[in-house]
Amino acid sequence: MKDYVVIGSGIIGSLITRALSKYPVSVHLLDKENDIASHQTIANSAIIHSGHDPKPGSLKAKLCVLGNQLYDTLEQELDIDLLRTGALVVAHNEAEEAQLAVLLERAHTNGVTDVKIIDQPTIQTLEPRLSKGITKALSLPTTKVTFPWEVAIHAVANAIHNGATFQKNAEVVSIEPNESHFTIQLKDGSKIEAKHVINAAGVMSDLIAAMIEPTPEFKILPRKGEYFVLDRKAVGLFKNVIYPLPTQAGKGVLIVPQTHGNILLGPTSYAVTDREDESTTRDGLAYVKTHLQSLSNDIPFDLIIRTFAGVRATSSFEDFYIQESKVYPHFYHVAGIDSPGLTAAPAIAQYLVEHVIKIDLPIKPDYDPIYRKTPLFHTLSEAQKIEEIAKYPKHGKLICKCEKVTEQDIIHAIHGPTGNDTIKGIKKRSRAGAGLCQGGYCESEVLKIIARETGEKPNEVNYYAEHTPILVKETKTK
Repeated sequence: MKDYVVIGSGIIGSLITRALSKYPVSVHLLDKENDIASHQTIANSAIIHSGHDPKPGSLKAKLCVLGNQLYDTLEQELDIDLLRTGALVVAHNEAEEAQLAVLLERAHTNGVTDVKIIDQPTIQTLEPRLSKGITKALSLPTTKVTFPWEVAIHAVANAIHNGATFQKNAEVVSIEPNESHFTIQLKDGSKIEAKHVINAAGVMSDLIAAMIEPTPEFKILPRKGEYFVLDRKAVGLFKNVIYPLPTQAGKGVLIVPQTHGNILLGPTSYAVTDREDESTTRDGLAYVKTHLQSLSNDIPFDLIIRTFAGVRATSSFEDFYIQESKVYPHFYHVAGIDSPGLTAAPAIAQYLVEHVIKIDLPIKPDYDPIYRKTPLFHTLSEAQKIEEIAKYPKHGKLICKCEKVTEQDIIHAIHGPTGNDTIKGIKKRSRAGAGLCQGGYCESEVLKIIARETGEKPNEVNYYAEHTPILVKETKTK
């Protein structure tokens, strides 16, 4: 029997698992997908917001500001990428400038530091590609950008190092409360017993809640966001995260520099019924382009290398829902974690463990908060490269030319503590296929390496989820 089972390995579930691994308890993380961070965590704007926008007094406001600060600690402990961009919320006329003043006051109320309103000449000095029609902007220097699925993957790796366990392809189909524990039935027919259960299932969290409660207090109202990605040749064209004024639908269509040099453009925000529909649409992408015109007429759309979409877990509760079940003690809901959920994630984990669960145990004397990733070969110094290639000669073969990923980089990604044996899983860990050609030249080589390292046949290697082989059958024979 496990002391704690966490359902969902997005950034929320991953950081909760890590937070629990500090204590002398058994922790087991479940995810229905074939990898960590497969949905909302891999398809968002990657922004660590300042905390200027959430309603004062809400959990979103409190945990956003704290989460922003905690990312500096995560950077040191989990070896994650952080890009300290700052941000500008822009206005085009006196009416919009008045809204900036409201946001400035809200930022001060929420505890955001160094925030101020700047004028048009200052804006043009900072961001010369922005529209000349922008008259003022709210400057938010504590805004940062991270690499979201790296945070989740490193958090799980660190939790495993501290005794936690992770089980993929583990879809929960029912939960049965017993007198002293819960019995979790998985789709494959196996069962797991747990003294405590934490529901961190993202867009599926109300469905998990309904397995055990007749009328959950929240309902997920999924919203889709669609994006463009610009090639790394666009690095430096915009240095700050650029926001329009927020609306009821969200923070609007943004310009977001990324940690690896790309720039994200988007998202849309509209209600959907299919919680797993990650397709992009002609109308959605046209909407992004149209709304970017108010920010800049100097965006190099010819550098677009891909589009993507994600579904966020907006809920009927309006705020984050982080509470113990009203029906069954020791069952906890962490739900409705939409924006600024990425920012708040480390603070959400801390808040749940310390203020909701109220865990009253000493931290393990051997708890180790440090995780160090295996650096990609191209990021090493010349001296380090010589040393590394002596140990691992397969660094001598370049597989992904766009992102400079070697064969050994891919092998490390397959066999690491949270390694993966799918095309997209390797892309998430090594960036093989994330460049200009989007895998056009390297994907077949990555597939061969996965097959060799795992002993699978080439037509058994999945793209991402279970039963998604790229190769269906052999078409050439000797």
